[in-house]
Amino acid sequence: MIEPAPAPLLAAADVAAHQRFVDLVAEVRPELFRYCARMTGSIFDGEDIVQDTLARAHAALGGMTEAPPLKPWLFRIAHNAAMDFLKRYERKHVDLVAEPPEPSDAEDAGVDAALLEAALSRFVALPPQQRSALVLKDVLGHSLAETAATMGTSVAAVKAALVRARENLERALPPEAATAREPSAEERRNLRRYAELFNNRDWNALRALMSEESRLDVVTRTRRRGAAAAEYYTRYEQIAPIEQLRAEAGSVDGVPVIGLFRPASSALPSYFVRIEWIGDQVGLIRDFRYVPYIAEGALYTPDEKHD
Repeated sequence: MIEPAPAPLLAAADVAAHQRFVDLVAEVRPELFRYCARMTGSIFDGEDIVQDTLARAHAALGGMTEAPPLKPWLFRIAHNAAMDFLKRYERKHVDLVAEPPEPSDAEDAGVDAALLEAALSRFVALPPQQRSALVLKDVLGHSLAETAATMGTSVAAVKAALVRARENLERALPPEAATAREPSAEERRNLRRYAELFNNRDWNALRALMSEESRLDVVTRTRRRGAAAAEYYTRYEQIAPIEQLRAEAGSVDGVPVIGLFRPASSALPSYFVRIEWIGDQVGLIRDFRYVPYIAEGALYTPDEKHD
């Protein structure tokens, strides 16, 4: 008798299965983000790579009959996705150390913890392999063996990369010396207007900023275009109590954003909304409220501090 082939773990079109997958990866997702954000130097690019990683993983599970160890498997996918991103955008880095030190016991010497939580611009000053080793081992606390497995290299190579990375990180420019793109006057003006309308709860005026070309991406939840995108504000109208949510124009590492504060008196934003403009009309809204971990530790600057 021929045994039936094992059923795949997930069916691609099975909505319930997709939700089970989302629930399954929820715990590891913030850690994946910390890795990807430091690999790309951007919290927004980092979250895009997390989404790419999870899409690749979900697609792969559709053809598997047995689940791999989840966390190391996801980190391998995330590492490959991050390296693909860096190659695609042709990010070029210079190794600041001509001859790396011998990787003896120095791999356990560590590095100043404050540097590891510094601006993402410090990490992008490192070559990608050094960056990956440093983030996995020193920032996330993975073992040498786990780091090597994620990077697809040897423990000896990881040790050498760590010695280089730690020395280079100490030499890197301080966060305040890094140059970031400043939002243009037009971007700032548009964002200030948007924040004012939001805080006045003038939903119809906000809908009027949308056109048939407008697009909406509520990250991890929905994507819409045109009239359907304008329905976005209905969700905010229904939030109770909406008075506890305050919008503010600002930037993160030079990227113009709307910071959303909950409660309104909070000193730090709970999440961000990015808006791309076509003239004075909204071209794209990306709302990150369902991935609030990207706001943790983000270098957010209120717009008035630019004045």
